[in-house]
Amino acid sequence: MKVRIFDTTLRDGEQTPGVSLSPDQKLDIAIKLDELGVDAIEAGFPVISRGEQKAVKMITSQGLSCEVAGLARTSKKDIDAAADAGLNYVHTFIATSDLHLEHKLHMNRKEALDHAVTAVEYAKSRGMRVEFSAEDATRTERAYLLEVFGAVAKAGADRVDIPDTVGYSTPEYMAEITRDVVNATKLPVSVHCHNDFGLAVGNALAGIGAGAECAHVTINGIGERAGNASLEELVMALQCLQHEKKYETGINSKMLYETSRFISKTVGILVQPNKAIVGSNAFGHESGIHTHGVLNNPLTYEPISPDLVGRKRWMQVGKHAGLHGMNAMLGEYGIKPTEEQSKMILERVKALGDEGTKTTDVELLLIASEILGDAGIKKIVHLAGFSVSTGVGIMPYAFVKLNIDGKDFIGTDYGVGPVDAALNAIEKITGDIAEIKIRDYGLAAISGGSGALCEVTIRVEDSDGNKVSAKSVGKDIVTTSVKAVIDGLNRIMLRKLQDTKS
Repeated sequence: MKVRIFDTTLRDGEQTPGVSLSPDQKLDIAIKLDELGVDAIEAGFPVISRGEQKAVKMITSQGLSCEVAGLARTSKKDIDAAADAGLNYVHTFIATSDLHLEHKLHMNRKEALDHAVTAVEYAKSRGMRVEFSAEDATRTERAYLLEVFGAVAKAGADRVDIPDTVGYSTPEYMAEITRDVVNATKLPVSVHCHNDFGLAVGNALAGIGAGAECAHVTINGIGERAGNASLEELVMALQCLQHEKKYETGINSKMLYETSRFISKTVGILVQPNKAIVGSNAFGHESGIHTHGVLNNPLTYEPISPDLVGRKRWMQVGKHAGLHGMNAMLGEYGIKPTEEQSKMILERVKALGDEGTKTTDVELLLIASEILGDAGIKKIVHLAGFSVSTGVGIMPYAFVKLNIDGKDFIGTDYGVGPVDAALNAIEKITGDIAEIKIRDYGLAAISGGSGALCEVTIRVEDSDGNKVSAKSVGKDIVTTSVKAVIDGLNRIMLRKLQDTKS
């Protein structure tokens, strides 16, 4: 069975507190969602502002392969705004629960039903495809809800949607109500689930299992309050967990992580580390028992392969670590300690963990280098020289010379500051050699006074999704930053070298 994915990141997702997108940003997101393979995009709520109408027009004019819808209340003004924005698909809604009717709309049930029918008829008269939502459906008296859905079906609605507006449903109830709506309307049914009790994806799956053909979702589950059903979680659950029925979507699962990161960066909402599928820890392992199992057979502690969603497996050492996992991490950098050396390294790692200190790959490699001495980390990249120039009215400029595996490479570039210029120049070189990008940069002061020391931490990533961190301490911010980046380059290139050998 094919499940339709209706993405509302640009409408319900944008209602996340603190999020506001420009028309250009909304267009960029729409293009990304189309590439991901969604069936429909809810581009926005055209009537609310000129900027929103402009964004919707830009998206409808883009020639996307997916359907593009816009939200409208059950009023001619809203529907006209959607049509005037170039939409031929409108998602119109009115609340149907007694709570909303009395305290928000100040209507009785008959008035709300009449508004719903009139809106559907008007939108159809304007030549639009219509999806109708009964807002707060899961807190609406069942007989009245079915009466409303039956009436809009007779009025010409093409689809109906069951919104669990405040995440109040359970999977069992969502299944019951979905079966009733399918039988009452004989139309394609969507489910729109919110996550106030952490059940959005579970409720959406239950609705689909009971006959719904479509789910309204957002990337990373963003949205008002606790958010919406997460696209990436729902899609992978449909693909991997449904045993009695086989479900398909048009989503390119290998683009899920890439799309998640793009949306997170654009809207400015970080993804929680332990979030399923796209969280930074979703395919991370520390426990010695787990890492040993994963190294023997990834399925022991991973329900799906990270490659399936565009991810990479990673391991971290700490006080729960074992020799197998730690040596596997060191092996990624070509470091092969003896059994005795491994025990010494692990003992240091566990001691740090007992002190409450997080042991990153930076600290692990420093410990290994101390214990192995000359047999430690090989350096592929050497800083042969660099200089920066800056001044009032002059855009900062940097010259960098690197020796990579015995060959000299030169890069020059400008930046908003001397550090930015130096890092841009390094990226110019690595872009030609290994497609390595600097993803994160952090600066902290670790001492005061005229001889203050700074600590620079960076994270670099290659085209295969491998990531490594590096850290450097020094008095000069620019020099310290360059050294940290060179350290990171060495580590990621060593990993690439080991991948090539394996």
